[in-house]
Amino acid sequence: MERAPSWSRLPTGQFTLANSDHRSHPAQNWALHRFPRWRNANARHSDVLAAQRKERVRIRSEKGLRWGGCPLATAT
Repeated sequence: MERAPSWSRLPTGQFTLANSDHRSHPAQNWALHRFPRWRNANARHSDVLAAQRKERVRIRSEKGLRWGGCPLATAT
């Protein structure tokens, strides 16, 4: 079983409050609750995301890179 990244194990409230410049906790709380609503309302179209992914794959293959930036092994 994969472990979650270390940043995902942090309590969200602690992480966001410690690294924000909101005027108060209620203002930060409002922003935390408002963001998912904004993100859902402004979601990118799945066809656009698929086209972007396909283009990234094409560029990586031209450069000879795999995921993570590792070069492809050359066939001998």
